[in-house]
Amino acid sequence: MARVCQITGRKPVTGHKVSFSNKKAKRRFLPNLQTKRFFLAEEDRWVTLKLTADSIRTINKRGLMNVVKELREQGQTI
Repeated sequence: MARVCQITGRKPVTGHKVSFSNKKAKRRFLPNLQTKRFFLAEEDRWVTLKLTADSIRTINKRGLMNVVKELREQGQTI
């Protein structure tokens, strides 16, 4: 799973680099991925996730266990 957020599924998108003279060249916009370790207190273990910065805020808001539960329902192993 290279350059894909494990929670939101965000991946690189393509677009144009536009110069001052308005010439366009293809480029990629990469997501802001971070590798982050979280401690699952319910299971007494550490979990490493590859997330975007936006997903880290989602975990802080909704709670780690709720997010992990949804990922397991989708069939991802954590």
